Amino acid sequence: MSVINVENLTFAYEGSSDNIFENVSFRIDTDWKLGFTGRNGRGKTTFLKLLMGDFEYSGKITASVDFEYFPFPVSDEDMLVIFLAEEICPDAESWELVRELSLLQVSDDVLYRPFSTLSGGEKTKVMLAMLFLKENCFLLIDEPTNHLDMNGREIVSGYLKRKKGFILVSHDRAMLDECVNHILSINRTNIEIEQGNYSSWERNKDARNNFEAVQNERLKREIKNLEAAARRAAEHSDRIESTKIGFDPARTEKSLSRRAYIGAKSQKMMKRSKAMERRIETDIKKKSELLKNIEGTAALKLPVLKFHSAKLLSVRRLSIAYDGKIVCGDVSFDINEGDIIALSGKNGCGKTSIIKLICGEDIPHTGDIIMNRQLKISRISQDFSGLSGSLSDFAAERGLDESLFRAILHKLDFSKEQFEKDISDYSDGQKKKVMISASLCTPAHLYIWDEPLNYLDIYSRRQLEELIIGTKTSMLLVEHDRAFCDAVNAAYYEL
Repeated sequence: MSVINVENLTFAYEGSSDNIFENVSFRIDTDWKLGFTGRNGRGKTTFLKLLMGDFEYSGKITASVDFEYFPFPVSDEDMLVIFLAEEICPDAESWELVRELSLLQVSDDVLYRPFSTLSGGEKTKVMLAMLFLKENCFLLIDEPTNHLDMNGREIVSGYLKRKKGFILVSHDRAMLDECVNHILSINRTNIEIEQGNYSSWERNKDARNNFEAVQNERLKREIKNLEAAARRAAEHSDRIESTKIGFDPARTEKSLSRRAYIGAKSQKMMKRSKAMERRIETDIKKKSELLKNIEGTAALKLPVLKFHSAKLLSVRRLSIAYDGKIVCGDVSFDINEGDIIALSGKNGCGKTSIIKLICGEDIPHTGDIIMNRQLKISRISQDFSGLSGSLSDFAAERGLDESLFRAILHKLDFSKEQFEKDISDYSDGQKKKVMISASLCTPAHLYIWDEPLNYLDIYSRRQLEELIIGTKTSMLLVEHDRAFCDAVNAAYYEL
């Protein structure tokens, strides 16, 4: 057991006036299974990159272990997995790699396949197995669930539960509950570490938030009183100053020395009043700083259109094949008004292909998709690669109401600074929020969302849960977060 020590860490990206971290200090035990959580854009991946030494920073990070980052870059995607293993973990025996793959329920024949032929889930499992075979390593595991189906997430959670010495960045609550014993959270104004899993941390966070909410109401009243006092002090200063402006002692009093007396008195009183104003402003600033650590979430709205028929679409005996290989066959289901259907199944079973077909893309298939031409669909694609440009350009290209689009992004925790950035500079979670906001701006009869939670922070996931629960909407989902699907009462259709 050893310690990773972070002292007075300060970091900002080049050209940015905002610090991601400022004088941050904490310690991490290398035996911990540490879950890392926080809003999108708060610096989770950045912190992992700082541990890896990818950026220059001020402060100090000391550790007696080597850091390894998941996912790591693969030098040659066509390399056989067995040769890649020799490159990544050269000291590991073949039987050790087979053992790790067995724990992850991956057949050992994967060792003799090119890495490029592996599915996303297989790549995730293979890379984790290799990294855990490296000696004296502390793993930095960044969003491993993005290519895992529900079953794959359960397998990886069970695997990580057997391990120790890692930081896991994940927004999957079930996974965090299953395999971590400490939580590192980036809050609005601080960073904290707490023993326990995600649920215990959330309960404690809710209790703290409730306490802080009561304190905030008191602070708001105090600030209001201080602001009133500041106004009175300013008005008093103005009244004193006005007693000497325009004063004619010859017309009001015979004593010509009175003007000098009034001037000196007003100057003295003015200094007192200004000093009082400054003290009050300082108090207001200090108390206002205390209001900033509660993670508030604003309610979202979904512009659902009423369709003239109860049945929105029907899928009948649908089969899809690529290069002669059937990925899904004999698929039939209906979506009626108010239905929330979650397509479920292993990676590569055709879920996204079905969505693409419904949305009008040309994919070879047999069977029928029956839907009225007047049916309006709002779609979130899982692919947001290539997003760039300003938010204004993005909204204009898609015919969105820009003010509404920006208002939704603000509710999803976008700051003023983020509105001015190019979309290409956003984190993956922020890019996903751009796609979600676009869908929430689009009135539709049916909302089709393909893995909407990928990269999305837990707070935003909760916002979407509450939105769907509180709205009588019709929706077709592909989503591997079981807690989310269960919360919105989705009906599973297994492929």
